Amino acid sequence: MSSAPSSNPAPSTAPGRMPALYLSHGAPPLADDPVWPGELAAWSAGLPRPKAILMVSAHWEEAPLALGATERVPLVYDFWGFPEHYYRVRYDAPGAPQLAASVRALLKAPGAPVQDIPDRGLDHGAYVPLVEMFPEADVPVLQVSLPTLDPRRLMDIGRRLAPLRDEGVLIVGSGFFTHNLAALRHTGPGVPAWSAEFDAWGHEALAAGDLDSLLDFEAKSPSGRLAHPRTEHFAPLFVTLGAAEAAGDLAARRDTVDGFWMGLSKRSVQFG
Repeated sequence: MSSAPSSNPAPSTAPGRMPALYLSHGAPPLADDPVWPGELAAWSAGLPRPKAILMVSAHWEEAPLALGATERVPLVYDFWGFPEHYYRVRYDAPGAPQLAASVRALLKAPGAPVQDIPDRGLDHGAYVPLVEMFPEADVPVLQVSLPTLDPRRLMDIGRRLAPLRDEGVLIVGSGFFTHNLAALRHTGPGVPAWSAEFDAWGHEALAAGDLDSLLDFEAKSPSGRLAHPRTEHFAPLFVTLGAAEAAGDLAARRDTVDGFWMGLSKRSVQFG
């Protein structure tokens, strides 16, 4: 189930600044969906070409904050029980050592170390959407970990990373706007009420720039605990929001993908 994006593009507050994105990344079968790959390709076709991409995926939690590989290493196939061809996907993007140095300089502080895990490749939350959005794999990519699921701390990380946008870096938070696979097994086909309710609430909160509600989404949203029984797939949104807020881009927001996939909201947004 899919529908057209529900808002028009808003101009960036700074023409040379890269947008900040939150995308619902999908599972490996995304590549076989009749709609979603085209939505992501159309989205990336309208973006300025980034010098590098900084990915924050729901599928890498590591504290203290960790920087992944800065040279080509194997992908992380962090899923089980899929057909063999999903484990043969390649995405040989260049590493981004200069970006890693910049991230380290922006985030490292007393009491806030930054670690390096040089053999940690891109997980499916990173490479699955990148295959559709930048299929040539010619833009350097750096993945960093989620060091916490605390929305306020993640927003602060996003704020501190915001200067990278003026250096041509595309900041991407990759999660899923609703994510409760266990509940889906008990609700049958179609879009469950908890997923639709949370999606509608989140759309309105983003449109209003209501950060207070978004930060307290578990308490203030309908079906919040059903939509996200564990919050790692919503958490990357707050890195994106922090990067947008610091640059004054919260109002320069557009919905790029909406609708549902297997009952989950695939809502994705762009700031700037």
